[in-house]
Amino acid sequence: MDKTQAFQLIARDVVEGHIDFPTNVQVSLRLRDALSDPDCHVDKAARLVEAEPLLAARIVALANSVAYNPYAREISDLRSAISRLGFAALRSLSMALVARQMAGGALPVACQAIADQLWQHTAHVAALSRVIARRVTGVDPEAALFAGLMHEVAGFYLLAKSPAYPGLLDGDFAEWIEVGERQVGEPLLQALAIPENVLAAIEVYWDGYLGMPPAGLGDTLLLAEQLSPVSSPLHRIGSGNKFPGIDAEIEVLVGEALLTEILAESQGEVASLYAALCF
Repeated sequence: MDKTQAFQLIARDVVEGHIDFPTNVQVSLRLRDALSDPDCHVDKAARLVEAEPLLAARIVALANSVAYNPYAREISDLRSAISRLGFAALRSLSMALVARQMAGGALPVACQAIADQLWQHTAHVAALSRVIARRVTGVDPEAALFAGLMHEVAGFYLLAKSPAYPGLLDGDFAEWIEVGERQVGEPLLQALAIPENVLAAIEVYWDGYLGMPPAGLGDTLLLAEQLSPVSSPLHRIGSGNKFPGIDAEIEVLVGEALLTEILAESQGEVASLYAALCF
């Protein structure tokens, strides 16, 4: 079976609802659904999150990051952390845990190494997306954070399925980029009930065409992808990357400031966000 056939089979299973989520992913999805309930208040959210110690730790860390704590007023309890972040960021973190858990567990060592790099890349892109949204493109920073956390979810699912398809991760990932990522990603994102604006942004990312000057959620995600210091291990083709025509040091004039100046000013914010997102 070639890779394209394997992608078709994986995508067909997703479309038909045959999604093999580990038990811990199912728990995290139930948490996401509970947090979406308009009657869910902070106390209830705190009790739900307490059942996921890893998520609880990341919530407190994110609440104390420069992005959410510019005045350095550190907190240590979960309820205060949730109050500071808000439910939008909380749902984003719960879905980030879903993505990370997909490729967890008993994967081969080589596959786990890919998963670790993919998560480092995801965390960098999410952190940069939030800063770029706030400082450059003017879109909702929380939506940008969420888009960054979700933009490689199909890749994590690919890694989870790879033991059932020998040779799927061999060689480069040209076929994944050209065919598989969108083929698997679209039904998977729909199955995960990803909001339409975020799904549209990820489709812009799959297309790979960055508008100049960048505007909108899709461009925010693309620019963050290009500026990430850790590349996606699934987007390598030979020695290049997914966007060989875009200079990683590109200067974008925004108001009276250049992109590199804005990123330099935001270095601490990006670093603290990245650290908080490292599950």
